[in-house]
Amino acid sequence: MPKLRFTKAALPAGGGAFQLSQTAVGIFLDAQPSHHLSVGKDKRLHKPLAQNEGWVMQAGSEGLCEFDDPLSLVMLEVPDDLLSEVGGDPRAGFAPRVGELDPMLVQMALGAESYLSGEPIYAETMQRALAAHLFQAEIAPLQTAAPGIADVRLRRVIDHIHDNLDSKLSLEEMAGIAAMSAYHFARAFKTATGAAPLKYVIAARMERAKLLLSTTRQTVAEIAYATGYDDLSRFGQHFKRHTGATPRAFREYG
Repeated sequence: MPKLRFTKAALPAGGGAFQLSQTAVGIFLDAQPSHHLSVGKDKRLHKPLAQNEGWVMQAGSEGLCEFDDPLSLVMLEVPDDLLSEVGGDPRAGFAPRVGELDPMLVQMALGAESYLSGEPIYAETMQRALAAHLFQAEIAPLQTAAPGIADVRLRRVIDHIHDNLDSKLSLEEMAGIAAMSAYHFARAFKTATGAAPLKYVIAARMERAKLLLSTTRQTVAEIAYATGYDDLSRFGQHFKRHTGATPRAFREYG
């Protein structure tokens, strides 16, 4: 049978370019708060990874991985034939998964070295079990739907938005919190919330503005600034589009 390949490596700080010849799972054994990643044409993003977090990428993936601290890494390379045996279609492709991985997959991957060196029948059985779980838990969902965003990451992004409505919020910053590329984050966020990130931020700012207009004596200019607008005219345009009234009319007639 096609054999799954297990590698455990200790890497110096720095990182560099990578290119995967087979579908692979990488698990960081050390937390890497400074980790940066770009895959294909995606922009280089800050993607902090905790211990036992990592990535799943399809064969042919290439990019750049950088980290400031020495890194211990476990990597499993899964040949196409093995994925095919368990029901996967290597030709279908899938978006990279970066960050939290399925807990059972992580445990199976961390223990792979022991069972790969065991009795042949046990090694073959466990390889198929791992490949099947990898496909079902991580790959198949990415092949059949737009990239998703875990609830805990979505909550972190939403909390960050509402905590920073007075600041300049960028798509790359939000994507970094979600540990996704900007492209995949924008799609996943809209799927999860029903609104594109920019529209969600504007709506949240307008709701904050409505609250401040109703409950404080701050001037319209102060409220505009408190909701992230340096341009009072632009704030007024967004507010009227959102509520149907100007800020002053809303405050007066509410």
